[in-house]
Amino acid sequence: MRPVSRRRFLSIAAVAAGAGPLAALSGSATTAPVTRWRGRALGAYAEITLRGGSEAAAGRAVGAAVRALRRMEALFSLYDPSSALTRLNRTGRLDHPAPEFVDLLRLCDRVHGATGGAFDPSVQPVWALLAGQGGGYAPADLAAAQSLVDWPAVAFDPARVSFGRPGMALTFNGVAQGYATDQVARALALEGFADTLVNIGEFRAGQGAWRVAVADPVAGIVETRQIARTAIATSSPPALTLGRAAAASGSGMPAPAHILDPKAPLRPAVWSTVSVEARSAAEADAFSTGFAVLGMADVRRSLHRTPALRRVLLVEGTGRRTTLMVS
Repeated sequence: MRPVSRRRFLSIAAVAAGAGPLAALSGSATTAPVTRWRGRALGAYAEITLRGGSEAAAGRAVGAAVRALRRMEALFSLYDPSSALTRLNRTGRLDHPAPEFVDLLRLCDRVHGATGGAFDPSVQPVWALLAGQGGGYAPADLAAAQSLVDWPAVAFDPARVSFGRPGMALTFNGVAQGYATDQVARALALEGFADTLVNIGEFRAGQGAWRVAVADPVAGIVETRQIARTAIATSSPPALTLGRAAAASGSGMPAPAHILDPKAPLRPAVWSTVSVEARSAAEADAFSTGFAVLGMADVRRSLHRTPALRRVLLVEGTGRRTTLMVS
């Protein structure tokens, strides 16, 4: 069985009157035909909804979208031994990376800086240790894994990606699904479909009005949003804890959440749920991951110096909600 993705909890679901929680329907009245594709990508449920066009045109668009999804898996999957990411983690080097790979690394670099290091894809060695199925870990093991969390030691350009020292590894679980969502939306637009909603754990809405609900693992649905020409992504740290390894360690610490603070991975999560709206699903995805381990003041600072962001919803463990808007 594949491991559960660290942040893949259905904490954001498309909703419509009379429809199931995974049905995505336009919020505006229309008689245009609706085409829907459902499947899985990057370990997540995926749904593509598009409106208008002929059956043949819609079929071609869906085919292009699925091809884009499979390309993203070939680049960013942690579970495919032949993916570009897996090969990089195995050898510490990736020659002639795909343009999308470099593009995603550049985005990660920007978000790492904007969040003061709270978003750090090089946290993978720590996560792998805490999520390991073979028992516990010694404090020295955790210290060794933490010493490998060092985003500035990841060198990349269009010719090569490389790690600064052996043992480093990356994960894109906090951004790849959002990036894939954007790629699918672009593929649909190139086929002439702009009235679309793409859901790969994160949402990107095209023209028209689309309704989505943000849910918390404890409080349930905490709000319903109508979105258009924007993206929304949600992270819920308590949705999954790495309890087996923590318990076996005998540390007495609470089981860490599946979204780790790169600087203090055993520290309890700050928020129960963080939902971010941004111009792209990749940005919303990455910032929702980073914000999940930041306090209110740091989230505010990042929000107001990042033009890509539009809105942040922070949900505490008690269910209390705070909404931050870009001024």
